[in-house]
Amino acid sequence: MLDIQNGKALILSERIIEKRPYHSRAEGVTWETCELSQYLNWEFYNSFSTEEKARIAETRIPNKNNPWYGTSGGNATNDKIFLLSIEEVVKYFGDSGQLRNRPSNSTYFIDDKYNSARKAVDADGDASCWWLRSPGYISSRAASVDYVGSIIIYGSDAYSDSGGIRPALWLNL
Repeated sequence: MLDIQNGKALILSERIIEKRPYHSRAEGVTWETCELSQYLNWEFYNSFSTEEKARIAETRIPNKNNPWYGTSGGNATNDKIFLLSIEEVVKYFGDSGQLRNRPSNSTYFIDDKYNSARKAVDADGDASCWWLRSPGYISSRAASVDYVGSIIIYGSDAYSDSGGIRPALWLNL
């Protein structure tokens, strides 16, 4: 559990549940238009029981621009299941102030003492990268957290199938 607000808990999958592209084509996308958002809010959501679905709160999700490159995050969305943003990863897992004060020696990522808190593993226990809903430096890339826990602000190619999924949702308590 990452947070509690207004009778709801923000939860995030502890492990990467599967690897899947953010989007299947090399084209500009946002969280609103990417295939991963559609998958999580339809196919994945519908894998829950009726009782479980009743506890998942639909939430208005802001999709901010990339904080270093200004790439458009697109429109806010109403989601039941989503990925964390760059700002949420920093809020819940930490950063050494690098998001606001971009280091002069890094134009691509945040690599600091909080890497171990942001690191995630798959079902086999292998460290892997995981997608964020924030855009990368261009709209055909999506931000991610790499296998050591660095936040890749520059992003990875959205069509790459090496990104892992850590679904997040607000659960009615």
